[in-house]
Amino acid sequence: STQSTGSTCTAMIQYMLLFSRQGKLRLQKWYNPIAQREKRRTTRELITLILSRKPKMCSFLEYRDQKIVYKRYASLFFCVAIEPNDNELLTLEIIHRYVELLDKYFGSVCELDIIFNFEKAYFVLDELLVAGEMQETSKKSVLKAIAAQDMLQDETESKTGLDEMADKKKLGLAGGLP
Repeated sequence: STQSTGSTCTAMIQYMLLFSRQGKLRLQKWYNPIAQREKRRTTRELITLILSRKPKMCSFLEYRDQKIVYKRYASLFFCVAIEPNDNELLTLEIIHRYVELLDKYFGSVCELDIIFNFEKAYFVLDELLVAGEMQETSKKSVLKAIAAQDMLQDETESKTGLDEMADKKKLGLAGGLP
């Protein structure tokens, strides 16, 4: 729901879908419990509906009891469902902020980045939104959190690699002839 505390306004996102111009779903994040069958149906219907729209048409549409806000960036469509009384322009800003963060992280993001690094795309989204609401507006803060996570992951992977090498050495499997 749209909440107003002082001058801050937030949009409650129900779900976000990223899909290609060919209709292939690349990322989905649901913020409310919905049956798997209903998710598939909703996804299929929205992809078909949005892909059938002309480029010059409005990026907002009503779908069931929700408002859909979408934007195309290169070959990807970013589609967000919000409540009917939520702010569409704020939602477009959230989509744009997510794309900016992906661009900064991947260095000009493309569909292949999302396909091969989907866990990073989810991590960026989770740093930006929590429970369907904007958590962090600062790009710098989000990118710092992602960099810290990458460093932690690199340390864990290198430690795991060293542990495996030590185990192989103990077993006489590492390099050279026994």
